[in-house]
Amino acid sequence: MLSRRALLAAPALLAQDKPSWAAPVIDIHLHWRHDLRLSRDANLTHMDGCGVSRAVLLTRSQAADAAAALVEKYPQQFIWSVSADITKPEAEILFTQAVRRGARAFGELKFHVAADGPELRRAYALAAELDVPVLVHFQEVDHFPGEGKWSAGFKNFASVLKAFPKTKFVGHADAFWANISADYQEDIDYPTGPVQPGGVTDRLLSDFPNLYGDLSANSGNNGLSRDPEFTHGFLLRHQNKLLFGSDCPCTDGRGANTERAAKRLQGKCVARQTLSLLHRHLKGSPALRKITWENAHRLYRIPPSAAL
Repeated sequence: MLSRRALLAAPALLAQDKPSWAAPVIDIHLHWRHDLRLSRDANLTHMDGCGVSRAVLLTRSQAADAAAALVEKYPQQFIWSVSADITKPEAEILFTQAVRRGARAFGELKFHVAADGPELRRAYALAAELDVPVLVHFQEVDHFPGEGKWSAGFKNFASVLKAFPKTKFVGHADAFWANISADYQEDIDYPTGPVQPGGVTDRLLSDFPNLYGDLSANSGNNGLSRDPEFTHGFLLRHQNKLLFGSDCPCTDGRGANTERAAKRLQGKCVARQTLSLLHRHLKGSPALRKITWENAHRLYRIPPSAAL
């Protein structure tokens, strides 16, 4: 049991542990946390712990009412994104209703369908019509037996980018980040070692103005950690196309409750790890503020009054 002195010191220690980054931070990949057992909003708890000023809440359509209410309560801290089951006929109606209520993006779209299949194509077309970005989870390798693929076929995604030039795509997850290397064979989820230049992701970010990259999760952190020399050039090359996100499993922005995280990140906050990495490579460069703040405000059309 903690002593009275330790209990009294705890708030000060937490405040002292809160990082102060060189640029303001918006997290574009914060899965909505709702825990009635907590004394304050669980989303703000994570943000405060890792030094994030604002976040895009990824919310299922069933929670649209609650998400809209939270954004209304904390307009300077949150905007929200919506996901609906794209395999169901009512998906387009749910997406449209959410955007009319204030949702500023579709996503995360994570379904067992092909990246260029009819289900996602309908979502891509609607995102263009409603003028909102769409965040897609690309994964080709099972994390556990029988998991299956999500938005399969990223290596051929150029055809989708050509077919939907008015749709703003945000790429995320294993296949997106593993494909920074030209030698990726879709045989491992988180490859390590030097990056071979000419990877699909690197080329698509260069060639298509409607593709952006979400740096979140173990996948994004792993992609940026595996080859520091490549990473520095990659961040500078795509400084107008990359967006910071966390997709972090920890509860407090400090690494608590991460037993289910990838082994390399257990006991750590993904947001802190990736922000530290970005600062090591970009501190003093205008690219840092672009990636942690400006690009997201431009892409999600966040009002200038909300920007620092």
